[in-house]
Parts: sequence; structure tokens; C-alpha cells
Amino acid sequence: MEPGDAARLGPGRAARALPPRLLLMLLLGRGLRGAAAASSYGAAAEDSSAMEELATEKEAEESHRQDSVSLLTFILLLTLTILTIWLFKHRRVRFLHETGLAMIYGLIVGVILRYGTTATSGHDKSLSCTQEDRAFSTLLVNVSGKFFEYTLKGEISPGKVNSVEQNDMLRKVTFDPEVFFNILLPPIIFHAGYSLKKRHFFRNLGSILAYAFLGTAVSCFIIGNLMYGVVKLMKIVGQLSDKFYYTDCLFFGAIISATDPVTVLAIFNELHADVDLYALLFGESVLNDAVAIVLSSSIVAYQPAGLNTHAFDAAAFFKSVGIFLGIFSGSFTMGAVTGVVTALVTKFTKLHCFPLLETALFFLMSWSTFLLAEACGFTGVVAVLFCGITQAHYTYNNLSVESRSRTKQLFEVLHFLAENFIFSYMGLALFTFQKHVFSPVFIIGAFVAIFLGRAAHIYPLSFFLNLGRRHKIGWNFQHMMMFSGLRGAMAFALAIRDTASYARQMMFTTTLLIVFFTVWIIGGGTTPMLSWLNIRVGVDPDQDPPPNNDSFQVLQGDGSDSARGNRTKQESAWLFRLWYSFDHNYLKPILTHSGPPLTTTLPAWCGLLAQCLTSPQVYENQEPLREEDSDFILTEGDLTLTFGDSTVTANGSSGSHTASMSLEGGRRMKSSSEEVLERDLGMGDQKVSSRGTRLVFPLEDNVRLPAQSPE
Repeated sequence: MEPGDAARLGPGRAARALPPRLLLMLLLGRGLRGAAAASSYGAAAEDSSAMEELATEKEAEESHRQDSVSLLTFILLLTLTILTIWLFKHRRVRFLHETGLAMIYGLIVGVILRYGTTATSGHDKSLSCTQEDRAFSTLLVNVSGKFFEYTLKGEISPGKVNSVEQNDMLRKVTFDPEVFFNILLPPIIFHAGYSLKKRHFFRNLGSILAYAFLGTAVSCFIIGNLMYGVVKLMKIVGQLSDKFYYTDCLFFGAIISATDPVTVLAIFNELHADVDLYALLFGESVLNDAVAIVLSSSIVAYQPAGLNTHAFDAAAFFKSVGIFLGIFSGSFTMGAVTGVVTALVTKFTKLHCFPLLETALFFLMSWSTFLLAEACGFTGVVAVLFCGITQAHYTYNNLSVESRSRTKQLFEVLHFLAENFIFSYMGLALFTFQKHVFSPVFIIGAFVAIFLGRAAHIYPLSFFLNLGRRHKIGWNFQHMMMFSGLRGAMAFALAIRDTASYARQMMFTTTLLIVFFTVWIIGGGTTPMLSWLNIRVGVDPDQDPPPNNDSFQVLQGDGSDSARGNRTKQESAWLFRLWYSFDHNYLKPILTHSGPPLTTTLPAWCGLLAQCLTSPQVYENQEPLREEDSDFILTEGDLTLTFGDSTVTANGSSGSHTASMSLEGGRRMKSSSEEVLERDLGMGDQKVSSRGTRLVFPLEDNVRLPAQSPE
């Protein structure tokens, strides 16, 4: 038989036709060839696996290089911004603030990255999962027996599937929104509370609270309702391509009501503008950031019962109000408690002997407040703000001199870098963000709504506040506050936190443009506006308001005939006056090394506890530790000047008495609270002393003081 015949017979017949020895040789040959093929396949698989590992290592190395380049880009942006700031300060240029400068540099880099770099990665194809009804945050994909993990980055509209960003560099410079909340925002907010000038803040406390709470709520609802009308108009003219609910409009009103007049305040600080105007603007911006973020969370939590989840429901509304109050009060409590714990730790330990450890603990306790509040379901912004205020009021007094300087400088530097980083990223995001939705109607409507909301926020509230204020908020102050309603880091951070839906993407784009306009145009016009409104500049921060119809006057006369002077007093919130006495007598001695001994303020049956909580330094020092800006309360009758036979008080009245230098006979009876305030203000019998404050008594040309009696 020929060898070729076996192939034609088929396997069964060929096996029977072949001799056994030849059949065995044939089978062995096939086995050897199979083994060789298997060995060759295994070697190829090993080579393929090695090539895949090598490719993975190269991708990881390339990704690391791109990460370094992206971070280096922002560092160079900040470096260039700092050098330009120095140049502007050297040349006394005030038409552009550092934040606006950082945004310009961010825009330039964004243009370069968008149009100057090529795509470095591609997408092979999209996989369909039609059986699933929701998106997964983490997905495991089986590719030829190997499992790969993918994470969710966001939703993509069907029309933009083929235009997904394929530039790895642009992806690297697009940060996770949580980076802004957990890393960049805490030092900015904490610095605002830690550097708060309490003297002027508490003197205007009632007005600040009204602007921050009531004003922000009014602004939110006015902007939200006006934008709902704009959305209806867009739907009529066919410019609305997806769903946009009323709750979305209210959410936009909440996030855009967060003012951040950093540019205006920086110019105020540089020019030493009126301290009361500075306090009103600064206090409002600090507190209204906290109100805006809690208000936005409450709006998101609004969930009516029934099929229509966006209809008005009274029960859901009051539930949202309860959520607002609960989140705000809980966050406030958590921040204050963390500050109190830090004060107790620094008081009852010897950490002041190790300034480095003291500063590190202070830093970690302050930053952890934000994360702790977020982890517990509260708002970290509110918590870290009131933690900063508590730390400045109590813990700061327990720190060593070196740690005081370190903590202030540390958070000042972190605040500066974080704020400029955010504004640089804003400029970058205009070109690198992939989900912009530009709507001219919505953008123009937003500008109009913001203007009207700010006007309804400032002018009516100022009118009602002036009914109870000694120092009125003048029209020039109101116009300046209206003008200074800039939007900044907080509005941007709230807008970028959620850009999954069409409505949120439109909000983010509009917010970005609003921030650009307010920082560049309004911030640049601050100096001319100060001049046009005749707002005084070059004011000593410790100086009281200028002489006018409500100023202190020193008059000479006989008894009641000299009452032609107008009575006045420095404004201080009545609520704070009640709080100050409690704080001075109890909280300060418990939490710090200052204040009166608790053995003199607590009841006798608390003697053992008072001795344990009172610091030994309180007994050693006759004068308790004082804060440089704590003298914020003065009332009528607190100041009395004696010139010979005439006694002149702050309200302008005078009277005659003996030439004795002792004032005990003519001293009026004071309540215990007033005595505490007077003693804390350091007032002597024959002189007026006020820590950090210069009391100015302008004299008319025709007014003379009576001659003193000869000794």
C-alpha cells in the first residue's frame, strides 16, 4: 500500500490497513508533533504575557510622568502668579487682583493644552450592557481570562460618545471634585475663622447674621424663581435639550448666592478702608458660604412623596428646613467641640515646651474637624469655620509664642496657595472640562437674576437694620456692598462637585463665567468705586468712626446746660454682651490660662472643681492674658474724664464736684457685668486706657477745657 492510500481511506480503515509497527510509528510522530506544538504555544503565551507586562510597565511609567507634568504645571502657574503679584505691588497696580491674574494664567495654559497637544490614547469600542438598569461605580471586565477593573467617571450623552476626550494630559489636569472639598477648601475656610477680627465683627454681629442667614435665603429663592422663568422661556424657544426642574433652579440659586469678595477685601485691606464696611463684607462672606452649602444640601434632600418628585410638598419642605437646621447646628457643635478639646489639651499638657509638636497637633486637630464632620454626614465647611473661631478665641492663648507665630503663618500660606490654585484651575477648566453646556439665554438670565437677588438682599435688609443701629449703614456702604457681591471659590467648588446631569453641567459653565466676570470687572473697579462713593481709606483699624453728628464730644458747661452734645455709644450686639460676661467669668478660665480664678466666680460648693480647672498661671499673674483685639464693647457712662471741677462723660454731659481726684463719691452704681467689662477694658480713675483702641475726642475750636485746680 502506498502511503498516500492511507489518507484516502479515512481514519478507521487506514488504521486497519496499516501494519501495527507502522501504525505505532505514525502515532508517536503525531504525539511528538503535538507536544512540539503545545510547547511552541506555551512559549508564545509566555512571550505574550511578558510583552503585556512590559507594556503595562511602560503605561504606568507614562502615567507617572504625566502626573508629574500636570502638578508641575500648576506649581509653575502659582510661581508665575507670585512673581507677577510682586511686580503689581511694586508698581502699585490695583486694577487686577492676584486671583484674577491666576485665572488669566490658567486660561493661557488651558488653551495650550487644548489646542497645542495631540491625542495620546484612543477608544477601541463601546460595550453594551442592555440588561442592566443602572451604572456601577466599579466594573470588572473579563478579557481572555484576565480580569480588569474600571471605575465610573460619569455619564456621557449619546451625541458625545465619539467625542470623548482622548488626550491623557487633559485628563490628568482635570481633578476629582473631592480634591477641592477635602484638601483645598479646609485651609481657606479655617483661615477665615482663625484670622477673624473679633472687635469689629462682634460690633456688627447682628447685621452680619442678618445678611448671612436671611439675606442668603432671600437671594437663593429670588434667583431660583427667576431662573425657573428663564428655563421656561428656553423651553418655549427650543433651547432646552434636556430636563431642568424647579429644584435644579433653587440649587443654582443656593450655590451662586455664596459670595467671595476676596478681591474687594484684599484692596480694602491694602488701602485700609473703613473697618465697619470691611467687617460687614468679610463677616457676610464667611458665614454665607456656610449657609449656602447647607442650603444646597437641604435642597438636594427635598424629596416629595408621590410620583412627581419635583412638585411642591409641604411635608418635604419642612423636612428640608429641619435638615438645614440639623446640619448647621450639628456642624457648628462639632467644630466648637473640636476647638474646645484642642484648648483643653494644650492647657493641661506641657506641649508648649515643644513648639513643633504643639503646632503639628494644632494643625491636625483643625484639619480633622472638616473630615470628621463630612464623615458624620454634616458639613465640613461650617465645622471648620467655627473650629477656627474657637481656636482663635481659646486655644491661641494657650500656645507658646513660637507656635502662635507658626500657626498663623502656616494657615496664611496654605490659604494663599489653595485659593490661587483654585482660581488657576478655574481658568484651566474653561478649556479642559469636557462637559460644558453653553446657553446664552441661561447665562444672561443668571446675570440679571444675580443682580436683582443681590439688590433684594442688601437694600431692604439694610433699611430694617438701620432702624435699630446706632451707627447707620449709609447709602454709600450699601452701594459698595451691592457692588462687592463677587462669586469665587465656594460657588465654583459647589458647582463642580456634581456635573453628572445636563442641568448641573449648564450650572457649572454659567458659574464659571460669572466668577470670571465678577473677579475681573467688579474686582478691577473696586478702587474707582471707593473714590466715587466717598468711602474713607487710610483708616487705622483700631480707630473709631470719624466725628459727625453721632461722635464723641467733650463739652464744657454748667450742669445740665451743657447737654447740647449728642449722645452716642459704640454699637455692640446685646446678645454678645450677655455672652461676653459668661465667657469671661467661666469659659476663659476653664479653657485658657486667662480670666478670673474660678474660685471667685463659681459657687462655694464647686470649690474643688474650681481649683482643679483653674490654671496656676491665673493666680501668678495679676493681669490675665489679653487679646489684642478684644475691646469691642463700650457703653454710655463707661468713660468719665475729670478735669478739675468738671466731669465730662462720653455722652457729652458734664457736672461739677469737688476738686478731689478720687471718683468714689461720684461713681454710679454698676451691675456686675458692667464692672467686669470696665475692669477688662483696663479703665483707671484718672486715665482712659483701651487695649488696641485709641479713643478720639475731637474738640471744636471754640471749646476749651476748664483749668485744673492748683495742687
